[in-house]
Amino acid sequence: MDKNTKIYIAGHKGMVGSAIKRNLEAKGFTNFVTRTKEELDLLNEQEVATFFEKEKPEMVVLAAAKVGGIVANMTYRAQFIYENLMIQNHVIHQSYVHGVKKLLFLGSSCIYPRMADQPIREDSLLTGLLETTNEPYAIAKIAGIKMCEAYHDQYGCNFISIMPTNLYGQNDNYDLEKSHVLPALIRKMYLGKCLMDGNWTSLRTDLNKRPVEGVNGTFSDDAILQVLNKYGISEFNDEVSITLWGTGSPMREFLHVDDMADSSVFLLLNYDAPDTTPSHVNAGCGEDLSIRELSEIVRKTVGYNGKVIWDSSKPDGTPRKLLDVSRLKELGWKPSISLEDGIKSVVSSYLNE
Repeated sequence: MDKNTKIYIAGHKGMVGSAIKRNLEAKGFTNFVTRTKEELDLLNEQEVATFFEKEKPEMVVLAAAKVGGIVANMTYRAQFIYENLMIQNHVIHQSYVHGVKKLLFLGSSCIYPRMADQPIREDSLLTGLLETTNEPYAIAKIAGIKMCEAYHDQYGCNFISIMPTNLYGQNDNYDLEKSHVLPALIRKMYLGKCLMDGNWTSLRTDLNKRPVEGVNGTFSDDAILQVLNKYGISEFNDEVSITLWGTGSPMREFLHVDDMADSSVFLLLNYDAPDTTPSHVNAGCGEDLSIRELSEIVRKTVGYNGKVIWDSSKPDGTPRKLLDVSRLKELGWKPSISLEDGIKSVVSSYLNE
């Protein structure tokens, strides 16, 4: 692929899109076209069509999506299925209409059945019931995979899909309501540590950068404690506790976003849409751990020594999600960032902010 190939990255401000852009830049690619949400509404079919007609990208990375953790997926079910379907429909179809040479669609490991055999192979898709907590999002992502396959079957489009495991890293979302498990753990542990240390200056600085339900660092101590308590960060009789959802027993696999970006670019450069299905490729590290074990790694890295409470009345989600990544390894790619090193890097970046 020529280094001057015109590449449109949908979602270039997000965690995955920005990482893919950094990776491509490091490999010498220079001709990018990007738009913020304010500049281009991907939910608007006419705006997307006009954009493609004007810019005529040769390659498209579809990393734009409405995403979130278990709380957001349960709360905004209609938005998750509607917005993701519309984004995919518009970008994939206009890529076909305007002759895009190659498109990479980014999905999620939640596309697989809740009780799929472990590790999960690509051909496990559509073999069982989905996890109910994120079913709308999963259905949208499955539709995106099948849309890429259908456009290849009917029109010969070189549209491929990658299915990453749980991701973390630079530009992650630390919103206490909408974030995924790892950034939520990091922020909760950090705010808990600030309370334990009586470090209200750092706590207020954090809230000024990322207000919680509109509460920032200028609010009173009582107002701040009230909103933190709502999200499981509590102080009572000088004892600090962090409440986490579920039992901590679900097993999860985590991949640093820089590794995810590298695997995505690897597929862009080395993998074309096959005539057989499944056409999508799993991306992960091939190892998992329990959420409870993950919380202990975060606790030690952040330095939080307070109490951790597991609220078993809340849902755990899928019991285990470990991807079979043999297909990607056979193609010639493997990750390079260990989980503990990755978490240390992420926590350091969070604290330095």
